[in-house]
Amino acid sequence: MTIAEKKAIKNKIKEEIEKTRSSILDYKESTKPISPENAIGRISRMDAINNKSVLEAALRKAEEKLTRLRVVESKIDSQDFGDCIRCGNSIPIGRILLMPQSRKCVRCAN
Repeated sequence: MTIAEKKAIKNKIKEEIEKTRSSILDYKESTKPISPENAIGRISRMDAINNKSVLEAALRKAEEKLTRLRVVESKIDSQDFGDCIRCGNSIPIGRILLMPQSRKCVRCAN
């Protein structure tokens, strides 16, 4: 992997970390408890509760992604960065730039 590729990957990871942090803040704001004293109808309240559970799932996924991004960020300067943790083959640079949190090649990820 070239120095320019590593620099591009570092920039992409930092960008993804910031986007994910922003998403987490939005999700946390959207998943606050629904106050029972709000005057909304029964159906509207059920929709709000359903939407809240969907947003909570998205929040968990975003938090997991942030954790994986931080792990990858800490390992970017290691000798085996860019190698699949399962089979050991090199992960294509396009995949790393598309999904910097992934540490497996496409074949092993499936």
